[in-house]
Amino acid sequence: MSNPLERYHCQMALPGFGVSSQELLNNAKVLIIGMGGLGCPSAQYLASSGIGTIGLADNDIISESNLHRQILYAPEDIGKSKVDVAAKKLQQQNPAVKIIPFNFRVTSDNVMDLISEFDLIIEGTDNFETKCLLNDACVLTGKPLVYGAIYQYEGQVSIWNVIQKDGTSSPNYRDVFPNAEESQVPNCREGGVLPTLAGIVGCMQANEAIKYFTNPEDSLAGKLWMMNVLNGKTQIIKLRKTSVQITGLPQTVETITFEQLMQEKDLFEIIDVRTSKEHEEFNIGGINIAVDELQNHSDYISDCSKSIVMYCLSGKRSAEAVRKIKSIFPEKNVYSLKGGIQRTEL
Repeated sequence: MSNPLERYHCQMALPGFGVSSQELLNNAKVLIIGMGGLGCPSAQYLASSGIGTIGLADNDIISESNLHRQILYAPEDIGKSKVDVAAKKLQQQNPAVKIIPFNFRVTSDNVMDLISEFDLIIEGTDNFETKCLLNDACVLTGKPLVYGAIYQYEGQVSIWNVIQKDGTSSPNYRDVFPNAEESQVPNCREGGVLPTLAGIVGCMQANEAIKYFTNPEDSLAGKLWMMNVLNGKTQIIKLRKTSVQITGLPQTVETITFEQLMQEKDLFEIIDVRTSKEHEEFNIGGINIAVDELQNHSDYISDCSKSIVMYCLSGKRSAEAVRKIKSIFPEKNVYSLKGGIQRTEL
């Protein structure tokens, strides 16, 4: 039986830390949503530091392209559930920590129940839709949210919605990125990323969580930490609240997998929302209406008697297309192809 005082001795020896701070960590409940390049290092360091309860939420499976930055996984794990593999390895790392896997997609229907039992949320997601959803859910429930983002050589970290001494909350995601859902920044697969950047940002997120429970005065609440790993430069900019009001949750875009689509292809109207050039180079069928041209084809969409599946390379543009169609035809059954067609080209 290991001695917890010995295990955590080095951090308890820190000035101002001690046994009392370790007890705060032991009583803390942290939920990590997204077990990818950010979630993996964040979870490892939270488990090693003695966070008492750690929830892991993700419905994705491990693929070979994950391995260069998602450091909890090995080649023999390909095809397995991320949260199941991560939970097992984290439990081996620290048997004293309670690890709870949630193997499902976080949506507007389940997010409030999911976050209700946790003190702090860490988001390691790679899409703006989920970032906005988690932000809004945390604002509505008064929970702090640790934000992280990576793109090529640059990373960002902050902690949103922290209650201040005067009772107000610190800036949240929509204060800084008010039109995030409309952004078209490529994900790691499309734009590329150094694996070390994912590790640095994920560790910084874990660091913010630890500080929140033990030394909140020095947190990144109201600040945005940014780093460029190519030149080593870091900077922190101050943030401010805006007049953005959050009164409800954004509706989650419904998705369908490629396998489901192929099995029931005759039941769907398929629309490729990429450019005509992309469509000509490779497609999986259906008509081609670029996402920016959808508003000019409302008659066609209105006349569709079948459910509609939108697809693009990664799922970003198709998700935007679904939101556009649902805003005009809320009764339509419209889906985005999960992960896009990038995997079909491998």
